[in-house]
Amino acid sequence: MNNASRPAGTLFIVATPIGNIDDISLRARTVLGQVALVAAEDTRHTGSLLARLGLQCRLLSCHEHNEAGRVAQIIERLQAGDDVALVSDAGTPLLSDPGFRLVAATVAAGVRVSPIPGCSAAIAAVSAAGLPTDRILFEGFLPATGSKRRTRLAALKARTETLVLYESAQRIQAS
Repeated sequence: MNNASRPAGTLFIVATPIGNIDDISLRARTVLGQVALVAAEDTRHTGSLLARLGLQCRLLSCHEHNEAGRVAQIIERLQAGDDVALVSDAGTPLLSDPGFRLVAATVAAGVRVSPIPGCSAAIAAVSAAGLPTDRILFEGFLPATGSKRRTRLAALKARTETLVLYESAQRIQAS
C-alpha cells in the first residue's frame, strides 16, 4: 500500500510513571509496544523505562530545546501512517513538559491525537493533600529568578482555588 492511500497515524500522548514503574497502565504499555516511534523528552531515560518494560522501540528526542525542529519530522511520519507516542520523563506530557508545539501542529494538520491517561504529579499531589479539590489552579513552574518569582507569588496570593505549583528541588526553600 502506498502512503497516498494509507490513513494518517495517531499521535498518542502517553503518561509514564512518576516514581513506581508499576504505575504504568496496561494501555500505555500496549501503545508503547505498538507505535512506530516514541518521541521522548530524554531518550536515555525513556530507553531505560522501555527496557524495564521489556519493550524495544525506535526513539527520537523531542525536548524543549529541539521540539520546534522535530515537529515537521514527526508530522511527516504521522501523515505517512505511522503511529507515534509522545512521552516525558515522568507523568503526563505537556504539563510543564515539552509537547505543546507538536500537539498544536498535529491538530492543525488534521491528524488524530489520543491521550493515554495515567500519572500526573499535580493530580497525585492534590488527591493526597487534604485540600479542596472542587476548584484547582495549576500554575506549573514558577519563574526561576527571585524577583519574578516573588511577583508571581504575590499575584497568586488572593486566589481562592487550591493552587498547584511545581518547583525544582534547588529552589524549593527560596520559594
